[in-house]
Amino acid sequence: MLVRQFSRRSYRAIFKWGDPKVFYEVKPAIRRFVTERLGVDAERLPGPVHPGLQEVSDLAGPRLPEGVCERLERIVGQDNVSTDVHDRLRFWTGATAVDALRLRLGRVQGTADAVVHPRSEQEIVEILALCQEQGLAVVPTGGRTTVTGALDPGRSGIALDLTRHLNRVLGISEADLTARVQPGILGPEYEEHLERRGFTCGHFPQSFEFATPGGWVAAKGAGQQSTYYGKAEDFLVALRCATPRGLLATRDFPRASIGPDLAGMIAGSEGSFGVITELTLRIWPRHPQVPFCFMFHCFDDGADFLRTLIQAGVGHPGVSRLSDGEETDAAFQLDGLAGTGADRWLRRLGYVPGQRALFIGASEGDRLTGAALAARAHALALRRGGLPLGSAPLRKWAKRRFHDPYLRDDLMDMGVVVDTLETAVPWSGLARLRRGVRAAIKSRPRTAALAHISHAYEHGANLYFIFMSPLAVGDELDDFQRYHGQIVDAIVEHGGSLSHHHGIGRLFASRLPAQIGEVGHGMIGALKRYLDPERIMNPGALGL
Repeated sequence: MLVRQFSRRSYRAIFKWGDPKVFYEVKPAIRRFVTERLGVDAERLPGPVHPGLQEVSDLAGPRLPEGVCERLERIVGQDNVSTDVHDRLRFWTGATAVDALRLRLGRVQGTADAVVHPRSEQEIVEILALCQEQGLAVVPTGGRTTVTGALDPGRSGIALDLTRHLNRVLGISEADLTARVQPGILGPEYEEHLERRGFTCGHFPQSFEFATPGGWVAAKGAGQQSTYYGKAEDFLVALRCATPRGLLATRDFPRASIGPDLAGMIAGSEGSFGVITELTLRIWPRHPQVPFCFMFHCFDDGADFLRTLIQAGVGHPGVSRLSDGEETDAAFQLDGLAGTGADRWLRRLGYVPGQRALFIGASEGDRLTGAALAARAHALALRRGGLPLGSAPLRKWAKRRFHDPYLRDDLMDMGVVVDTLETAVPWSGLARLRRGVRAAIKSRPRTAALAHISHAYEHGANLYFIFMSPLAVGDELDDFQRYHGQIVDAIVEHGGSLSHHHGIGRLFASRLPAQIGEVGHGMIGALKRYLDPERIMNPGALGL
């Protein structure tokens, strides 16, 4: 029943995660999971549910004022302006479950009026001047992996694609351990360039294959090894940003007391103030990892271990992922371990399915430091009933970590919607938050609620929730949006941040003022009014 071939001009070619030619292997274990946990018998379905195979056509045409398209072509060249209907929809669409559902159902909200591919910073400056004159929205785009509705402002405008031309590493300073990069280089190409020189970017989000440094900084993203390397705002050194007011360029000082952090004001702004045209980012020498993986009797024991390790002052791990009982069980099924001898052995030792919690960890940095951290981790884990598991769990997870998102589309073909929400909370509020959000997810029958910590700090951690539920046939979109909103409300009610690393976009914009306060939101609004007086830059993101 799975769709293996489809037109490159179809709706599916837009909403399918990642490479159109790559499909997740839907193992029998996954089908059993869907049947047993979610009550969806995929084998009995007559075919894929809302597969979105129809080609994109009959959408509203461009609404550009007369002569604007020709003026854009004079700036960037005729080959770098597209008004093709598929392009206009593709570059105006993100990667939320809502985006995917809308396209599967053929409910298009809007399209860009043109897709423009600038070749230089100066061209971006000229494009912004033209759009400000004409009152056209400008939405900077990279890999379009946003899961917060950060694209499509709901008005006439252009998508400014930064990946076609602005995709180079401009220089590396070995003395400073920094790299100058353009915003549109894809993660794998950037990392490959650094690897050849013996360095790493240290930033590996699950969207790594398709995301860009410009997007990392614009959304304050985090990677799967960010407990050591930090989030985007931590490895950002300096930037250049073209705004409707003019060009902002910050310096690469290691530290400076020269007023508020201007680069930090652009980080997390999601294209609301301008277009990032260049970045200076920290890099690190490459070192082998030292793995340390454990099974704990319960999530709370694992969380106490991780908190103590982070606060011990012996360094931070890179990978530090603690799964709750349901996610641990799902991993066992995904890896074909459920019911095996290893599973039975763990049960005999008292590590009970539904309660046991898997921790996957690995050091970064030089081998001696890594060995010391691993040794301390083992000592702390043993005190909390942790069972050492060697390096196998890390290897299994690393093998599939970038491919797991591909499963979303196959599950939707089976009539199952999958989405994620993430938050951050102090250690003292972690248990209450996890229980409250899990209860909100489980309030819906036949729903899986998986949760893990993947980023930890001295004073708190993030929680990342993955939830799966059968589609409500006939009311798929509205039903899912109501359910999603209930989970977000539970996160806020139980003391969590609206986002730890996905950003705000338009999905959480209405809730942002309550989270940061009227004065805080007013400050952001004042900066918006100064840098973007005509409100052309990604209007609606951050509620601006």
